[in-house]
Amino acid sequence: MEANAIADDMSFLQPLFDRLAAHARRGARRPFVTLSYAQSVDGSIATQPSRPFALSCDKSFDMTHLLRSRHDALLVGINTVLTDDPQLTVRRCEGRNPQPLVLDSRLRFPLHARLLSHPDKQPLLLTTAAAPAESIARAEACGALVRIVPSDSLGRVDLLVALHCLTELGVESVMVEGGASVIGGFLRSRLVDYCVITVVPRLIGGVKALAAPCSPGDMPPLSIVDCRYQPLGGDVIVHGTIGQA
Repeated sequence: MEANAIADDMSFLQPLFDRLAAHARRGARRPFVTLSYAQSVDGSIATQPSRPFALSCDKSFDMTHLLRSRHDALLVGINTVLTDDPQLTVRRCEGRNPQPLVLDSRLRFPLHARLLSHPDKQPLLLTTAAAPAESIARAEACGALVRIVPSDSLGRVDLLVALHCLTELGVESVMVEGGASVIGGFLRSRLVDYCVITVVPRLIGGVKALAAPCSPGDMPPLSIVDCRYQPLGGDVIVHGTIGQA
């Protein structure tokens, strides 16, 4: 099979891969952003805060790793690192490892994180001026890359500025995996171009993928344009372009 070929059961992702290729050819001002996460039928991504919980079936995990292999960078929030200690690598298919990115406004990144043992990439920590200088020095001494980015009105990393910084580093596509605050932040900022949401046939009543907005009108009405539904293993994949409702 050719390096860029995909298995028949993953061919439904071809519209996304075509979008990624077209975006790279255009030389856009910011990276293409794909939002991908798994949730239960009742919209939960975990049973409890700060507790790892696997939702997807094996086939959906295969899809996640294929998506990772087609993006330049893979982004999570610091809470995901603290809870799951992820590797953020491609392991279930052939392909390159994306650049691991962590949003960490106060630089709480743990120095024992598995990301520091990444096989071929140094994790890039996107933080703000609120990060203590000693934390920056320790993280860099352990092999992490640290980039200070302006903060938004709530003291978090300004996502649009962060994306522009990534463009300067040659990143043309970013896959956002979570957690909940990161998912909400990208959607509220209208920075998601395409979504691939795995819906798992379970009811767990836990942490919601999208928490209630901070104030009326905080979350813009959004829709999935040309929405498609694809059974995969025991799950259903909902995917399409994100647009205004």
